[in-house]
Amino acid sequence: MGKRRGVSAVNVVFGWVRKQSSKVKIALGIIMSLILVVFLKLTVKNHQHFFIASELIHAAGILILIYKLTRQKTCSGLSLKSQEVTAAFLFVRLGCSISMEGDIHTILDFASLVSTLWVIFMIRYKLKATYIKSLDTCYNYYVLVPSAILALFIHPSTSYHIIYRVMWAFCVYSESVSVLPQLRLMQNAQIIEPFTAHYVFALGVARFLACAHWLIQVYDTRGHYLWLVGAGYFWLPVALLAELVQTFILADFCYYYVKSAMEGQLVLKMPV
Repeated sequence: MGKRRGVSAVNVVFGWVRKQSSKVKIALGIIMSLILVVFLKLTVKNHQHFFIASELIHAAGILILIYKLTRQKTCSGLSLKSQEVTAAFLFVRLGCSISMEGDIHTILDFASLVSTLWVIFMIRYKLKATYIKSLDTCYNYYVLVPSAILALFIHPSTSYHIIYRVMWAFCVYSESVSVLPQLRLMQNAQIIEPFTAHYVFALGVARFLACAHWLIQVYDTRGHYLWLVGAGYFWLPVALLAELVQTFILADFCYYYVKSAMEGQLVLKMPV
């Protein structure tokens, strides 16, 4: 009985939200996100851990894909183009990380890159027959070219060589939109099987943690954090905007994912 009442209450809440206008849904999403950010600020002492947690969750999402590809022997529902964009920014970021950081982030980026390349290999060669190319309609240059152009004009101003600064900016911009091909494929397919949904949800959680770090830093410095790197440059505001864009892009999917999980549905259905 308790389970039925719980599910019924969830249906009522999600039913009410679904009936609201787009503006109300966006406002509710922003309010819930801010509440979560405040909770994280009050409970996590070292806010730098957000980035590490974000990268770990991203890696966990890739492990979910590896499990899907090795156990189910199918790559249906996965976007090859999204994986290729992910590999591109991870490769560039790893090069920057080796030269600029050389810490735990470098190790995590290396592991994520190797795993992503393996996923690409499986989709392209081993499981090619199950890849639905007709649904993967978002071309990579739609994502990579604008990111590269923006990086040339807006990048951090530090003591590192300008090539590294442009490369780092490219990573931030391309990562913020790397999930677009995957979301486009799922929109075309309408029905998303569980492991692909778990992977995309992991990306959403990872981006939310990274975005929360930026927002908390801005709050703690009363807005001065936005202008700490390079006077007169727009690098940090634009980087924060990139994080917000990806978080917003994934928010709609995460809403339907949580809704399906609370209702006990294994297959996620996206609206038209």
